[in-house]
Amino acid sequence: MKVRKGWNMVRMSTVPLPFRDRSEAGRMLGERLGRYLNRSDVVVLALPRGGIPVGAALAKALNCELHAFLVRKLGVPWQPELAMGALASGGMRLINHAVVGTLRIPETVVEAAVHREAQELARRDRLYRRGRPLPSLCDKIAIVTDDGVATGSSMMLAVQAIRQMGAVSVVAAIPVAPPGAVAQLRQVANEVVCLAEPEEFAAVGEWYQDFHQLDDHEVCRLLDRNQDAGRQSMIA
Repeated sequence: MKVRKGWNMVRMSTVPLPFRDRSEAGRMLGERLGRYLNRSDVVVLALPRGGIPVGAALAKALNCELHAFLVRKLGVPWQPELAMGALASGGMRLINHAVVGTLRIPETVVEAAVHREAQELARRDRLYRRGRPLPSLCDKIAIVTDDGVATGSSMMLAVQAIRQMGAVSVVAAIPVAPPGAVAQLRQVANEVVCLAEPEEFAAVGEWYQDFHQLDDHEVCRLLDRNQDAGRQSMIA
Protein backbone atom coordinates (compact mmCIF):
# COMPACT_ATOMS: atom_id res chain seq x y z
CA MET A 1 0.00 0.00 0.00
CA LYS A 2 1.46 3.35 -1.02
CA VAL A 3 0.96 6.47 1.05
CA ARG A 4 0.77 9.72 -0.84
CA LYS A 5 2.51 12.69 0.76
CA GLY A 6 -0.02 15.29 1.72
CA TRP A 7 -2.97 12.85 1.45
CA ASN A 8 -5.73 14.09 3.74
CA MET A 9 -7.62 11.31 5.42
CA VAL A 10 -11.42 11.55 5.27
CA ARG A 11 -13.03 10.13 8.39
CA MET A 12 -15.42 7.74 6.66
CA SER A 13 -15.64 3.99 7.04
CA THR A 14 -15.43 3.58 3.26
CA VAL A 15 -11.98 5.18 3.12
CA PRO A 16 -9.12 2.83 4.10
CA LEU A 17 -6.48 3.99 6.52
CA PRO A 18 -2.89 4.17 5.24
CA PHE A 19 -1.40 1.63 7.70
CA ARG A 20 -2.85 -1.71 8.72
CA ASP A 21 -0.76 -1.75 11.88
CA ARG A 22 2.59 -0.58 13.26
CA SER A 23 4.48 -3.52 11.76
CA GLU A 24 3.30 -2.64 8.28
CA ALA A 25 4.45 0.94 8.82
CA GLY A 26 7.88 -0.35 9.85
CA ARG A 27 8.15 -2.51 6.75
CA MET A 28 7.23 0.46 4.56
CA LEU A 29 9.92 2.55 6.23
CA GLY A 30 12.36 -0.29 5.54
CA GLU A 31 11.57 -0.03 1.85
CA ARG A 32 12.34 3.69 1.89
CA LEU A 33 15.58 3.13 3.80
CA GLY A 34 16.88 0.19 1.78
CA ARG A 35 20.26 1.86 1.26
CA TYR A 36 21.05 1.02 4.90
CA LEU A 37 20.50 -2.73 4.41
CA ASN A 38 23.13 -5.08 5.92
CA ARG A 39 25.34 -2.27 7.20
CA SER A 40 27.21 -3.02 10.43
CA ASP A 41 27.32 0.66 11.37
CA VAL A 42 23.53 1.06 11.43
CA VAL A 43 21.31 0.65 14.50
CA VAL A 44 17.57 1.20 14.92
CA LEU A 45 16.48 2.98 18.09
CA ALA A 46 12.74 2.82 18.77
CA LEU A 47 10.74 4.88 21.22
CA PRO A 48 8.60 2.70 23.52
CA ARG A 49 5.96 1.72 23.59
CA GLY A 50 4.35 2.39 20.23
CA GLY A 51 7.60 2.71 18.33
CA ILE A 52 8.84 -0.76 19.21
CA PRO A 53 6.70 -2.73 16.69
CA VAL A 54 7.64 -0.17 14.02
CA GLY A 55 11.31 -0.46 14.95
CA ALA A 56 11.19 -4.25 15.09
CA ALA A 57 9.85 -4.49 11.53
CA LEU A 58 12.27 -1.81 10.33
CA ALA A 59 15.29 -3.50 11.94
CA LYS A 60 14.26 -6.84 10.42
CA ALA A 61 13.93 -5.24 6.99
CA LEU A 62 17.40 -3.68 7.26
CA ASN A 63 18.99 -6.66 9.09
CA CYS A 64 20.36 -4.52 11.91
CA GLU A 65 20.19 -4.22 15.69
CA LEU A 66 17.12 -2.88 17.49
CA HIS A 67 17.24 -1.13 20.85
CA ALA A 68 14.70 0.79 22.88
CA PHE A 69 15.53 4.46 23.33
CA LEU A 70 13.61 5.83 26.25
CA VAL A 71 11.86 9.17 25.95
CA ARG A 72 8.85 10.24 27.97
CA LYS A 73 6.46 12.89 26.76
CA LEU A 74 5.40 15.57 29.23
CA GLY A 75 1.72 15.86 28.42
CA VAL A 76 -0.44 18.83 29.27
CA PRO A 77 -2.48 17.60 32.29
CA TRP A 78 -5.89 18.37 30.77
CA GLN A 79 -4.83 17.35 27.24
CA PRO A 80 -2.32 14.46 27.57
CA GLU A 81 -1.83 14.06 23.81
CA LEU A 82 -0.44 17.61 23.63
CA ALA A 83 3.23 17.64 24.64
CA MET A 84 4.65 20.48 26.70
CA GLY A 85 8.07 18.78 26.65
CA ALA A 86 9.88 15.48 26.94
CA LEU A 87 12.51 13.61 28.98
CA ALA A 88 15.22 11.21 27.80
CA SER A 89 17.51 8.81 29.64
CA GLY A 90 20.44 10.55 31.27
CA GLY A 91 18.36 13.45 32.52
CA MET A 92 18.01 15.35 29.25
CA ARG A 93 14.85 17.42 29.00
CA LEU A 94 13.17 19.55 26.37
CA ILE A 95 10.46 22.02 27.35
CA ASN A 96 8.14 23.41 24.68
CA HIS A 97 8.04 26.99 25.95
CA ALA A 98 5.54 27.97 23.24
CA VAL A 99 2.98 25.49 24.58
CA VAL A 100 3.76 26.29 28.22
CA GLY A 101 3.52 30.02 27.61
CA THR A 102 0.40 29.95 25.44
CA LEU A 103 -1.50 27.74 27.91
CA ARG A 104 -0.03 29.56 30.95
CA ILE A 105 1.05 26.33 32.57
CA PRO A 106 2.61 27.00 36.01
CA GLU A 107 6.21 25.91 36.58
CA THR A 108 5.05 23.73 39.48
CA VAL A 109 2.85 21.76 37.07
CA VAL A 110 5.75 21.29 34.66
CA GLU A 111 8.10 20.14 37.42
CA ALA A 112 5.49 17.72 38.79
CA ALA A 113 5.20 16.18 35.32
CA VAL A 114 9.00 15.96 35.06
CA HIS A 115 9.22 14.14 38.40
CA ARG A 116 6.40 11.72 37.52
CA GLU A 117 7.73 10.85 34.06
CA ALA A 118 11.31 10.52 35.32
CA GLN A 119 10.16 7.75 37.64
CA GLU A 120 8.37 5.93 34.82
CA LEU A 121 11.38 6.37 32.53
CA ALA A 122 13.64 4.77 35.15
CA ARG A 123 11.20 1.86 35.60
CA ARG A 124 11.08 1.15 31.88
CA ASP A 125 14.84 1.46 31.59
CA ARG A 126 15.26 -1.35 34.13
CA LEU A 127 12.55 -3.46 32.48
CA TYR A 128 13.47 -3.11 28.81
CA ARG A 129 17.25 -3.18 29.11
CA ARG A 130 17.42 -5.94 31.73
CA GLY A 131 20.29 -4.02 33.33
CA ARG A 132 22.22 -3.80 30.06
CA PRO A 133 23.49 -0.38 28.99
CA LEU A 134 22.68 1.04 25.59
CA PRO A 135 25.48 0.07 23.18
CA SER A 136 27.96 2.73 22.13
CA LEU A 137 26.63 4.95 19.36
CA CYS A 138 30.01 6.40 18.45
CA ASP A 139 30.52 6.35 14.66
CA LYS A 140 27.08 4.76 14.21
CA ILE A 141 24.24 5.75 11.94
CA ALA A 142 21.24 5.81 14.26
CA ILE A 143 17.77 5.46 12.80
CA VAL A 144 15.30 6.60 15.44
CA THR A 145 11.65 5.73 14.96
CA ASP A 146 8.20 5.91 16.53
CA ASP A 147 4.68 5.07 15.37
CA GLY A 148 4.06 8.70 14.54
CA VAL A 149 4.71 12.27 15.61
CA ALA A 150 2.22 14.90 16.74
CA THR A 151 4.15 17.88 18.13
CA GLY A 152 7.59 16.31 17.65
CA SER A 153 8.88 17.04 21.18
CA SER A 154 9.77 13.43 22.04
CA MET A 155 11.42 12.73 18.69
CA MET A 156 13.35 16.00 18.74
CA LEU A 157 14.73 15.27 22.19
CA ALA A 158 15.64 11.74 21.11
CA VAL A 159 17.53 13.04 18.07
CA GLN A 160 19.43 15.58 20.17
CA ALA A 161 20.28 13.04 22.88
CA ILE A 162 21.46 10.44 20.34
CA ARG A 163 23.66 13.00 18.64
CA GLN A 164 25.26 13.87 21.99
CA MET A 165 25.96 10.15 22.48
CA GLY A 166 28.30 10.20 19.49
CA ALA A 167 26.20 9.06 16.53
CA VAL A 168 27.80 10.19 13.28
CA SER A 169 24.36 10.58 11.68
CA VAL A 170 20.80 10.54 13.02
CA VAL A 171 17.92 9.58 10.76
CA ALA A 172 14.37 10.25 11.97
CA ALA A 173 12.08 7.62 10.41
CA ILE A 174 8.37 8.09 11.07
CA PRO A 175 5.20 6.78 9.45
CA VAL A 176 3.09 9.93 9.85
CA ALA A 177 3.49 13.50 11.11
CA PRO A 178 2.10 16.95 10.34
CA PRO A 179 4.27 19.07 8.02
CA GLY A 180 5.20 21.49 10.79
CA ALA A 181 6.64 18.74 12.97
CA VAL A 182 8.59 17.33 10.03
CA ALA A 183 10.04 20.78 9.32
CA GLN A 184 11.19 21.07 12.94
CA LEU A 185 12.79 17.63 12.84
CA ARG A 186 14.73 18.55 9.72
CA GLN A 187 16.44 21.25 11.77
CA VAL A 188 17.96 18.72 14.20
CA ALA A 189 18.22 15.42 12.28
CA ASN A 190 20.61 14.63 9.44
CA GLU A 191 17.73 13.09 7.52
CA VAL A 192 13.98 12.78 7.98
CA VAL A 193 11.93 10.09 6.27
CA CYS A 194 8.18 10.47 6.75
CA LEU A 195 5.70 8.35 4.81
CA ALA A 196 2.70 10.66 5.22
CA GLU A 197 2.50 14.38 6.02
CA PRO A 198 -1.22 15.20 6.22
CA GLU A 199 -2.18 18.86 6.36
CA GLU A 200 -5.19 17.96 8.49
CA PHE A 201 -3.77 16.05 11.45
CA ALA A 202 -5.65 15.21 14.63
CA ALA A 203 -3.96 12.16 16.18
CA VAL A 204 -1.46 9.45 15.26
CA GLY A 205 -3.97 6.69 15.98
CA GLU A 206 -6.30 7.85 13.22
CA TRP A 207 -3.70 6.69 10.71
CA TYR A 208 -3.84 3.03 11.76
CA GLN A 209 -6.52 0.40 11.45
CA ASP A 210 -4.97 -1.42 14.43
CA PHE A 211 -3.64 1.02 17.02
CA HIS A 212 -4.04 -1.04 20.17
CA GLN A 213 -2.25 0.02 23.33
CA LEU A 214 0.88 -2.05 23.87
CA ASP A 215 1.82 -3.37 27.30
CA ASP A 216 5.31 -4.01 28.67
CA HIS A 217 5.05 -7.74 27.96
CA GLU A 218 4.55 -7.16 24.23
CA VAL A 219 7.40 -4.64 24.11
CA CYS A 220 9.81 -7.00 25.86
CA ARG A 221 8.78 -9.88 23.59
CA LEU A 222 9.56 -7.86 20.47
CA LEU A 223 12.92 -6.70 21.84
CA ASP A 224 13.88 -10.24 22.89
CA ARG A 225 12.87 -11.64 19.50
CA ASN A 226 15.15 -9.15 17.72
CA GLN A 227 18.08 -9.97 20.00
CA ASP A 228 17.57 -13.70 19.44
CA ALA A 229 17.53 -13.15 15.67
CA GLY A 230 20.72 -11.11 15.96
CA ARG A 231 22.49 -13.86 17.88
CA GLN A 232 21.44 -16.49 15.32
CA SER A 233 22.71 -14.27 12.50
CA MET A 234 26.10 -13.94 14.22
CA ILE A 235 26.32 -17.72 14.67
CA ALA A 236 25.43 -18.30 11.02
